[in-house]
Amino acid sequence: MSIKQECIDVISELCQAAKLKQGDILVVGCSTSEVVGSKIGTNSDPDTALEIFEGIYSVLKEKGIYLAVQCCEHLNRAIVTERAAVPFAEAVNVVPQKKAGGSLATVAYSKMADPVVIEEIKADAGIDIGLTLIGMHLKRVAVPVRLSTNKIGNALFTCARTRPRFIGGERAVYDMDKA
Repeated sequence: MSIKQECIDVISELCQAAKLKQGDILVVGCSTSEVVGSKIGTNSDPDTALEIFEGIYSVLKEKGIYLAVQCCEHLNRAIVTERAAVPFAEAVNVVPQKKAGGSLATVAYSKMADPVVIEEIKADAGIDIGLTLIGMHLKRVAVPVRLSTNKIGNALFTCARTRPRFIGGERAVYDMDKA
């Protein structure tokens, strides 16, 4: 199975498991080095990044869910997304590159219709391909999501969804459809 198809399958399953809806944001952290079987940060692969982007983006675009791609540590894990996802965010001035941002962020920046780079986002769900640490870009209460597989290519991945915080203590009533 191709990397693109693996991503289509995984993202489709994640969208369903996380109950994502139109207008939600999915953050992706990805080490293409790990996907191709190398150590993170040692073998960035733009061709693999393109396959990953095309797979993920095709599913999200069809569902009306925004993609947010985390850059690597050299850009302080900034986010590439579409301006429509964050209309009031303050953009930063940087163009991701293979060795400063990472291959997936570079591809996303080149393929999105109106890309913007921002320092942070609060996403509704996320996938961390190659264990790149996306937690800083998820809303406050992250809940692990287990899927039918945990690898894309050679890279392990983890997923999370978010839920609103429960407040109010023992007398509070909660809407469990949102939990």
